[in-house]
Amino acid sequence: AELIGSVPVIGRDRRIAAPGDTKPGALLDFRHVAMQFGTGLFARPPAPALRDFSLIVPETPRIIAIVGQSGSGKTTIGRIGLGLLAPSAGHIHWQGQQISSLRGAARRNFRREVQAVFQDPYSSFNPFYRVAHALSVPLFRFGLASGREQARDLMEAAVRAVGLDPAATLDRFAHQLSGGQRQRLMVARALMLRPRLLIADEPVSMVDASLRAAILDLLVDLRDRHGISVLYITHDLATAWRVGDQVLVLHQGVVVEQGDPDQVLRAPSHAYTKLLLDSLPVPDPDQPWGGPLIPSGTNP
Repeated sequence: AELIGSVPVIGRDRRIAAPGDTKPGALLDFRHVAMQFGTGLFARPPAPALRDFSLIVPETPRIIAIVGQSGSGKTTIGRIGLGLLAPSAGHIHWQGQQISSLRGAARRNFRREVQAVFQDPYSSFNPFYRVAHALSVPLFRFGLASGREQARDLMEAAVRAVGLDPAATLDRFAHQLSGGQRQRLMVARALMLRPRLLIADEPVSMVDASLRAAILDLLVDLRDRHGISVLYITHDLATAWRVGDQVLVLHQGVVVEQGDPDQVLRAPSHAYTKLLLDSLPVPDPDQPWGGPLIPSGTNP
C-alpha cells in the first residue's frame, strides 16, 4: 500500500478511456457557464461564483474530480448540473438537450438519470421514517417497483451492493446508523434508480478517515461495474487523485488547471494547485510530497 496525503491506496487501477474510445456526444455538457448571486436589495453588485466554465462529461463512464477550497464555485457547479440552479449565462445540455427546455417525460427521465450524494447524508433522511421508507419513495415515484415486495427486493440488492446488511439497516432510523452507513445508503439510493451520472458533493468530508477509502471505492465501483459516471466535488486533492480519471482545479470560479491526475499532481503549473499540494499532510515531515510516496514513472 502507498499513501497520498492521508489516504491509503491499495492496488489502485485507474481506468482512463482513450480519446478514440469516447462515444460521440456527451452526457452532461457545460457551455461557457457563469453564475452570479445577488447580495441583497440594497447591497453591492452581484458576486460572481462561476466564470466561463465549460466541461463535457462523456458517455464513456469516468470520474471527473473538481477540486477547490470553500467558495471556489464547486457546489454551484453541482447544483447547476442537477438542474437545481439556472446559470446566469451559458447553457447546460443533457444528452444534447438544454436542461431548461426539458419537459414532461424528458425532464422526469433526467431527474432519474442524474442523481446526487451530498455532504451531509443525515439531511437526506426524514427522522420520523425508517430507512426503508426513504429508499422506497423514489422507486414508486419513478415507477421502478410495482409493489412493496418488488421494492424491498430492489432495496436489499442495492444495500448489499454498497457493502451493508439489509436486515441491520433498512428497518432502522437514520439516527441509529453511523455517518458512513448513511452515506453508503445514499449511494445505494442512487444506484437503485439506474442513473447515468452521479454528482457527489464532498461525500467523504463528514465520515471517519477509516471509512473514506471504502466510500471512494464505491465510487470507482459505480464506474467500473455499473457504468455510471461520477462528478466528484471535493476540497481534497488527495482523494481526487485517488479516484479521478480527470481533475479540474477551481479557484474563485475559474478553472486554473486540469488534466490527468498524475500530471496535475506531479507537475502542477498553477500557484494555487501548488498551494493545495503543500497543504497535504505526509507521514514524514522531512519527506517532500511527490517523492517515494508516489514513485516517479509508476502507475499507482
